Amino acid sequence: MRTKPQFVRAQVLAQAGQAWLEAKQPERANAVLTAALELVPANVDLLVQRSEALAAARNYWEAIDDLNRAIELDAKRAEAFALRAAAYRYVDSLELAFEDANRAVELDKTLPEGFLERGILYRLQGKLPQARADWLQVLVLDGDGPTGDVARANIERLELKLDEQPANRPAGARSR
Repeated sequence: MRTKPQFVRAQVLAQAGQAWLEAKQPERANAVLTAALELVPANVDLLVQRSEALAAARNYWEAIDDLNRAIELDAKRAEAFALRAAAYRYVDSLELAFEDANRAVELDKTLPEGFLERGILYRLQGKLPQARADWLQVLVLDGDGPTGDVARANIERLELKLDEQPANRPAGARSR
């Protein structure tokens, strides 16, 4: 691999990072993605992917830093706004989270993660009809996927009138 172009080596490292993320090894994912970013530092995809690894390890401020950089490089990247909205929510910066969730939805009306995140934020604001509407949109966009599963769980919680935090935080995370 040493003779291959840096971009090719970075792609291989990105694939390894994704594999480590899927294996629930965010620290290892972060390590290989950091190595990839050393090869191609202005790669938006790598910054977004590393932010996911950082968030999976609950390093939300570092994830926000990577997403800030990704958005600087590509301000039309809806996925980056949706991920940054989630990270902001985890650090209790709800106004910034809501701005980013709205921006994600504005940029890409087909991105279920944007609607999911905005729905969660509406729920936290007590705006239950708006939350339900966003989660229903997630089901239209990704009814059989993992984002749809989270939206469905949140809708069920609304229907059961559970006052606890919606099913969207990892175990041990602070509830609001």
